[in-house]
Amino acid sequence: MAMRVLLNAGPWLAVPPSGYGGIENVVATLVAELRERGVRVVLATVGTSTLRAEETIFRHEEPQFPQLQLPYNRVMGCVLAHMQQVVRELSRRDDIDLVHDHVEAVGPAILSAMGTGAPPTLHTLHWDLAKHPAFYEEFDGGGRLFVNGVSAAQLARAPAALRAHSVGHVHLATPLAYRRGAAAEKGRYAVVLGRITAGKGQHIAARLAHRVGMDVVLAGPVGPYDQPAALDPALAGDADAVRNPDVRYWRDQVQPLVDGDRVRWLGSVGAAERDDLLARAAVSLFPLQWEEPGGTAVVESLALGTPVAGYRRGCLPELIDDGLTGVLVEPGDEDGLAAAMHAARRLDPRACRLVAVARFSPAVMADRYLELYERVRRAGEAVVRPKVNTACRTCRLR
Repeated sequence: MAMRVLLNAGPWLAVPPSGYGGIENVVATLVAELRERGVRVVLATVGTSTLRAEETIFRHEEPQFPQLQLPYNRVMGCVLAHMQQVVRELSRRDDIDLVHDHVEAVGPAILSAMGTGAPPTLHTLHWDLAKHPAFYEEFDGGGRLFVNGVSAAQLARAPAALRAHSVGHVHLATPLAYRRGAAAEKGRYAVVLGRITAGKGQHIAARLAHRVGMDVVLAGPVGPYDQPAALDPALAGDADAVRNPDVRYWRDQVQPLVDGDRVRWLGSVGAAERDDLLARAAVSLFPLQWEEPGGTAVVESLALGTPVAGYRRGCLPELIDDGLTGVLVEPGDEDGLAAAMHAARRLDPRACRLVAVARFSPAVMADRYLELYERVRRAGEAVVRPKVNTACRTCRLR
């Protein structure tokens, strides 16, 4: 019989997302590839998701991302309600072979606490593992829950207890790896794709634009605000808006450099616009201020034939072949990054696409995950799960 996997995408964004959503794009890519390989997928998401799966379950009809940066006591109910729905589903049936979880901290906490009430579980770590030290430093999956990283660099920084549960790492992929074949005509601008937040370093990209005379386009949300038309009124009249750290970062460090000419902010962009924006960019900029764990935007850029200029930190040295698909410099070296912007734009877009297909294609990612699924299932075979009553289930069939 075919493997049946409950893939828990979480309550934050639809799958696939309409704009911003790195994890959700990865999930959408993986589900499609798994189903082509005969895996039957039960997708735990939000009601507005449109991705085809054998079954879709949800607690929230609408994406909860706008709630994500509210104070703890106002936001945690969203993810707890979602996880309650997942637990109910797992408790009502015994045909789920494995859970593949993507919900930060709360997912592995609840699923590991279920013990033999849940199938063997693989939890993908998408985040900075310095977060949640009280949880990660004493992590115990109970012999049923294991983790994988999204880069070797991420796992190397993991607390020892968490790293002991690792079955390896899987580099991320998105549908862009096969969406576009022919080279696009290159423009004369650099692009920074991703959420506007201090860790991504958009203020450095904007500063470099004015310094080196190359246009820079910023694309991504600022906190819960997808578009300038939504953010501008909030900044003008909503005192709560600036309590969001990303909004404060935008207001204080990025917005003063955005002139609508040399530096532009587009807000979140849809898939087609994002493809075109990346494919026509001369270079993608990654002036990272933190140890980026996964780098979906890096892979998207290479897949569309756009080389990278960035700081040598986090996952970037694993993803970029220096001098072939990008140019990396030491963190904090703005002079070096300015030179890297010009050097990277002279690299061959065809090499970027070839490397992306060979190393980061959806097929490569899916095959690697299937290997990890088998490892996790074998590791969990020693613990027998009790039979449950399958007569009552709530789900939406597709």
